[in-house]
Order: sequence, then C-alpha cells, then structure tokens
Amino acid sequence: MPINQGRAQFQGLFSEMWTYSESVNFGNAATGSGTFASVDVTVPGVALGDIVMGVSIAIDTVDTVIAGAVTAANTVTLTLLNNTAGAVNLDAAIVDFIVVRPAF
Repeated sequence: MPINQGRAQFQGLFSEMWTYSESVNFGNAATGSGTFASVDVTVPGVALGDIVMGVSIAIDTVDTVIAGAVTAANTVTLTLLNNTAGAVNLDAAIVDFIVVRPAF
C-alpha cells in the first residue's frame, strides 16, 4: 500500500515519488554465487522509465543484494541476488522502497 505519493524531496528533479511498503517472500535463491530470486510488486501509477532509488528490508540479507526496477506499468520487480556459495532462503519480511519519476 502506498505510504506517500507526491513531491517531498529533490524539488524539481522528480515529478512524482512513491514510497511503498510490502511484505514479500523471495523464495529460494539457489546454490551458487550469481543466482537470484525475484518477486513482482504492484505499485499503482509507476511506469517504465521510473527509477527505484532505494530498497530496505528489516531482516539480515545474508550477503545478498536486493535491487528494484520498474519492469512494466504498475509493476516493480524486486530481485534478490545471491552472492554466497550456498542457497539462500530469506524469511518473508517487509520491504520498503522508493520510486521516482524524473522530471527531465
């Protein structure tokens, strides 16, 4: 569910901003460095060309990286990249992220 939508920071650089919070479960990122697991989150109003500026999760990510990208209208894909030698299966957790629309 959106927490805030509008222009709160970076006045003039972005025409829109969404802060979003969602419970996600990435499932299993298989054994081996460079494997990944992804989950799609519906964010009404986002569009291709918008930027996911930051992703935060409230659990230990066990040497993984979580990144986000707008992959379609109203869709943000969050990807867990496994940088370990073993499989990683994080517990479900709340993920917070920010999406911005460039004004240029």
